[in-house]
Amino acid sequence: MDVKAYIDSLIEKARVAQAIIEGYDQAKTDQCVKVVGKALADQAEPFAKESVEESKMGVYQDKVAKIRNKAMFTWKYLKGKPSVGIIERDKEMGITKVAKPIGVIGAITPVTNPVMTPMHNAMIALKGRNAIILCPHPSAKVVGYRATEVMRAALKEIGAPEDLIQCVEPDKVTMEASAAVMAECDVCVATGGPGMVKAAYSSGKPAFGVGAGNCQCLIDTDADVKKIAPMIVTGRTQDNGVLCTCEQTVIVHESMYDDLMKELQANNVYYYDKKEDVDKLRETLFPGGELNKKCVGMLATDIAALAGIDCDPDARALMAACDVAGVAEDLSKEKLFPVIAAYKYKTWEEGVDIVVANLDNMGKGHSISMHSFNDENIEYAANRVHVSRFLVNGIGSAGLGGAATNNLVPTGTLGCGTWGGNSISENLSYYHLINISRIAYTDESMPFPNPDEVWAD
Repeated sequence: MDVKAYIDSLIEKARVAQAIIEGYDQAKTDQCVKVVGKALADQAEPFAKESVEESKMGVYQDKVAKIRNKAMFTWKYLKGKPSVGIIERDKEMGITKVAKPIGVIGAITPVTNPVMTPMHNAMIALKGRNAIILCPHPSAKVVGYRATEVMRAALKEIGAPEDLIQCVEPDKVTMEASAAVMAECDVCVATGGPGMVKAAYSSGKPAFGVGAGNCQCLIDTDADVKKIAPMIVTGRTQDNGVLCTCEQTVIVHESMYDDLMKELQANNVYYYDKKEDVDKLRETLFPGGELNKKCVGMLATDIAALAGIDCDPDARALMAACDVAGVAEDLSKEKLFPVIAAYKYKTWEEGVDIVVANLDNMGKGHSISMHSFNDENIEYAANRVHVSRFLVNGIGSAGLGGAATNNLVPTGTLGCGTWGGNSISENLSYYHLINISRIAYTDESMPFPNPDEVWAD
């Protein structure tokens, strides 16, 4: 296969299609966005099933919810927002903003979300009147391609060019093909492992990528352990823990630690505090200090069996007591399986220090969740911790990518700022995928500034 010739053909078709959508008004543009999201939301169940079967990871029911909810929340957010032509007239400042497409987006999509992420990326690309070429993960290439075909059919039905959305064919999915897309497109969006994200930033084209997740869950003394325990379990176990937004670690005041552990156990978490059990769990999940990829998306009970440690057959997650934070503890890293590390602190400041140490080990720039009603403590953590998102009194896996219960922008790509080696420190959306021209009107009545006044204290 001549990879370059194949990718060049996709790029050419994308540019022809993009030239057509560039002439669309806002209503027609938004229609394209809506039908693409609705088409996959309507077929969430078969695509969720196919995703699990092909990737061998995740939970069918959770993937159904992810596809449906992300489609709905994304469309709710995008609906009515201007992205075509003049999008803002600031008469006071004398600036008028005009939105223009970027062109062709090249998107690398992950095995963990082989339908939801390309769907979201396609929706925000179309909102900016762009075309998009999707590069699916090799372990989810068939379902990714099939999802693309559904989106293309939806566009065709309304008379829009199918080639606004294309996907590398399953038998042509290679690292070489993905690299060729990134080299030829106008902007890269990379959602996946650190290697692929680094490749996107090294492609020579502007890029948006994500950093590693490691969502720390910091619990204040005013939290209700009976209420938050099921929230933590839900967050940790969603889609068998493969989401970058899943709660990874709980950090709780020493006076509440035992009560929280009891409540978590009542919610089907199996707790390990014996050194030999924790050691076996660590060695199984991080042999030689590296993530055991065979355990990704594995059930808690299967992990316990693999580690050779006791476990209740109804366990949804495993909890390991940890004394040391940061680089000295592999369990403080991101865990793409339903395993939680547990820490206790004496003061809020110490709790925040544990968060910082764990994120310095992995996940700096991404997100944390906090259960607190103390604004002073919340803002102390927000000033100390270098992450892009702080979710308060919510479920990380459900809320950090945008949800009905908060105003974070719905997304499938969570930027981690320079802390995580990314170009943005917010949730990726359509406004990152448009160019904006600014009309600046001259106002001769504006006074020339007085240097003495400008430089005065």
